[in-house]
Amino acid sequence: MAKTEQEPERGLAASLYAKLAPDRETFLQRARDCSKYSIPTLIPPAGHASGTKFYTPWQAVAARGVNNLGAKLLMALLPPNSPFFRLEIDEFTEEKLTSNPQMHADVQAGLAKIERAVQTEIETTAIRVTGFELLKHLIVGGNGLVYLPQQGGMKFYPLDRYVVRRDPMGNVLDIVVKEEVSLAVLPEEARSLVEPGDDSGDTPRDHNKNVSIYTHITLKGETWNVYQEAKGQIVPGSRGTYPKDKCAWLPIRFVKIDGENYGRSYVEEYLGDIKSLEGLSQAIVEGSAASAKVLFLVNPNGVTSSSELAEAPNGEFVDGVASDVQALQLQKSGDFRVALETINTITERLEFAFMLNSAIQRNGERVTAEEIRYMAGELEAALGGVYSILSQEFQLPLVNRIMFSMQRRKKLPELPKGTVSPTIVTGMEALGRGNDLTKLDQFISTIMQIPDAASRINWGNYMTRRATALGIDTDGLVKTDQEVQQEQQQQQMQQAMQSGVAPAVQAAGRMMEKGQPDGSQAQT
Repeated sequence: MAKTEQEPERGLAASLYAKLAPDRETFLQRARDCSKYSIPTLIPPAGHASGTKFYTPWQAVAARGVNNLGAKLLMALLPPNSPFFRLEIDEFTEEKLTSNPQMHADVQAGLAKIERAVQTEIETTAIRVTGFELLKHLIVGGNGLVYLPQQGGMKFYPLDRYVVRRDPMGNVLDIVVKEEVSLAVLPEEARSLVEPGDDSGDTPRDHNKNVSIYTHITLKGETWNVYQEAKGQIVPGSRGTYPKDKCAWLPIRFVKIDGENYGRSYVEEYLGDIKSLEGLSQAIVEGSAASAKVLFLVNPNGVTSSSELAEAPNGEFVDGVASDVQALQLQKSGDFRVALETINTITERLEFAFMLNSAIQRNGERVTAEEIRYMAGELEAALGGVYSILSQEFQLPLVNRIMFSMQRRKKLPELPKGTVSPTIVTGMEALGRGNDLTKLDQFISTIMQIPDAASRINWGNYMTRRATALGIDTDGLVKTDQEVQQEQQQQQMQQAMQSGVAPAVQAAGRMMEKGQPDGSQAQT
């Protein structure tokens, strides 16, 4: 971070946090309500501590759905061992390189090397671990903040630890993060500033005491200014700047709502079904427990002794009349059946919503693999809107920031500004390629029913398009037109040589039959 010139106003960060906190409260309370019925410890209630007893849901469908959807999104947004972005050259530079195939190939190879270096950085700094935590918070609470330090890695901040202000277009203007930090971890200069004491030792500072640290990130033109504040004082050495598209602080939303500073969650959209399932599950569990309790009623005026029955061992004979003893029954099986059918209906809806595998396989003896693939594709396409906002608020800023940090650490070369830019190739882009693949296969299957249609298809172009739709690099895998042409020429030359050698061999054979290896006539 470079040094800023303008001194921030003292106490501004704390006052801005207090000013923006009421606007966040509605979203935070809604997030806690969603977390209560899914994963209660994810977004705990206000004032929680290590000894807090959390609410235990009566059903696990919501928790299973959150974990499953989070894992699917993680695999789609940050696929392992495969870059989720591609470095693209602008069209004008691309046209210049096209005239020089060797230079174009060298540039593409260099960009691919940079892509692999960034992917290695993601793999080795455990960004995916924090990414899964972020995605679960987005699914349940709708909001999350990540910090990407220059030395690598990623830190997550839940909604109750930061506030954000956006313009009417949804662009971030201010972020204020509040942290409780022990004095022991602060530099000596900062400790002296926020907690002045007697350096002679008569009144030593309590280093175990916590102090509130406010980090304020604000956009000024094309630059992000950042500083930290404690007790109204600017923390020494905390001021700095970031380029606009390479900020280390990323406030991310799951569902964008115009005019709101915060996002909405996925669980919130299905909270009605989740609460209904919660109530019905509680009723069924408690009713089942009551039904499972075994009690026997004995006629007090009968001849059967209840004490003899209780004390008799298994298989013993006891004097009595069977009608004097009856088992207590609730007689509620019909009511339980209605509740259970409703539970099954709601569970099925939630399994579809959270893309659980059990939702895409119907009950039946003949369920084809094609049917399962089709239904899985339909569920995947339903997340297109989610991929759109996450690619813009998470993936693209993440790539820009990681590349910027690696360049500052001399792990990547500086790229020409405005010439090379990253393009996201997973999520929404992958869905688009998948749709292209389906249309392409449908076209080929239809065309092949026409006589002589195969001769009209450019199969090289078809293989290239299909590989692109599947995200496969065809370099070295599929032969180019030049390679195919060279092989055809070699085959033609071999055939020509074979066709020229065969008559000569036949003539030599006839000469040998006449007795002269050199073809001369035998002397008589």
